Amino acid sequence: MNILLTGASRGIGAATLSTLRDAGHRVVGHSTAGSDDLVAADFTNPAAPRGLWETALAELGGRIDVLVNNAGIFEDISDDADDETWHASWGRTLGINLQASADLCRLAIGHFREGASGGRIVNIASRAAYRGDSPRHWHYAASKAGMVGMTKSIARGYASEGILAFAVCPGFVMTGMAEEYLSGRGGEQVLADIPLGRVAEPAEIAEVIRWLASDAPASSTGAVIDVNGASFVR
Repeated sequence: MNILLTGASRGIGAATLSTLRDAGHRVVGHSTAGSDDLVAADFTNPAAPRGLWETALAELGGRIDVLVNNAGIFEDISDDADDETWHASWGRTLGINLQASADLCRLAIGHFREGASGGRIVNIASRAAYRGDSPRHWHYAASKAGMVGMTKSIARGYASEGILAFAVCPGFVMTGMAEEYLSGRGGEQVLADIPLGRVAEPAEIAEVIRWLASDAPASSTGAVIDVNGASFVR
């Protein structure tokens, strides 16, 4: 299958890129800065999602079968920040985590409707969508809750056309972003909240994404898969 994967430079994205390619899929990966192997697109620019889509479409010979929205940021903001700083932080987080994903989903749906076989969307959200996050990360939790709601809406709205949508909700994952957060909050306290006793490895999330992108049965469209060591169960 031909797959567009955002946020592929590190962590979950890099593991997913490797897993998908090892499974025989053709994957165009994305990062903000780009590289010899990744297409550059800065999602703070509203035009970037369309530019990325068109580039990926050209590289994949005019057909994309699966969109994986993994790109995201996790920056903190204090509730007593000045208004300008507060609004700027919310704008960046919602713009990158949710709006860019929505733009790509819209482009994917339009493309999938042109073919006879539909397509799949896999959105990487977070357990924060359901259990919330720290007092410094309201905007992150809100962006991920929005992504879950968007995924369910797509699943309900387009299943009859063969367009399937899924979301993945990881907890802490052993990436550079999580390591910084763990050290700031105290690793022992975080681990005590995870019955499994450890945070997830990027390869574990990547395998869930691979399954949803290629093997999950059509009847599971709209599903949200939790991968958090039972730190939050629904």
